Amino acid sequence: MHPLNFIRTVEVYSEKQQIKKVLGAFKDQNFTLGMVPTMGALHKGHLALVERALQENDKVVVSIFVNPTQFDNKADLQNYPRTLEQDVALLKGVSKDRILVYAPTVEDVYEGRLQAEHFDYDGLEFEMEGRFRDGHFDGVGTIVKRLFEIVKPNNAYFGEKDFQQLQIVKKLVEKFHIPVNIVGCDIYREDSGLAMSSRNTRLKKEYLEAAPFIYKTLTAAKTYFGTKSAKEVTQWVENEFKKQELLELEYFIIADVITLKTLTEKENNKQYRAFIAVYADDIRLIDNIALN
Repeated sequence: MHPLNFIRTVEVYSEKQQIKKVLGAFKDQNFTLGMVPTMGALHKGHLALVERALQENDKVVVSIFVNPTQFDNKADLQNYPRTLEQDVALLKGVSKDRILVYAPTVEDVYEGRLQAEHFDYDGLEFEMEGRFRDGHFDGVGTIVKRLFEIVKPNNAYFGEKDFQQLQIVKKLVEKFHIPVNIVGCDIYREDSGLAMSSRNTRLKKEYLEAAPFIYKTLTAAKTYFGTKSAKEVTQWVENEFKKQELLELEYFIIADVITLKTLTEKENNKQYRAFIAVYADDIRLIDNIALN
């Protein structure tokens, strides 16, 4: 079967057998292969990951798949933007001959068994997002593991906006001995400081204008962390959000970057990061910042 072509120079494969055949030929030529797993609705943050992958690999696969098993909110799954033709057009602007798109159906990925596997990530899955999104990281692990089995990339690129996800993917690769190098990339931000997200396109004007407060608060928290305790910083952030009518704080947590466990007392030889989840109307936004 011929690949689907929205744009002649960027090939879009909807079936894993199609893309595996093409990638097998690349491997035979000793091409290095990078991968950027996405759920589509691509923005400049995604494109920055793709550009990094192109710098470090001969060919790059961008997967575009809204994965049902990682959504605990059915409305969020239903409303998630799906813009495949626009996504492919954006990728064409990055490279005309080195990008392949894998945009499978649910059936192609799950083969009639739409169910997440269960994973043990040594406790990483119970922190932060794991407390608020039941089963989320089982869904993430299921799709990432399957994508890696299909594509077999040398390197895979993930943004640090989903820092917990990045750490979990690293743990997944370690536990299953998957031969892929996981590369974390800096958060890509709007000029306002707002972390780029596909969900941003769904924000009503007043919420889009209010949302940069999230990053503004994170940067202030980083400054305060130099002189105040984690408890004091957390209390300050919670009080700041109480003054915000349009933004509802779900959580603010300062955690160890390795274990992701909430900080109780600072230790000099450890690295910490602040994590935040906020509702802007019914849109959930996450962000984080390195503290030391």
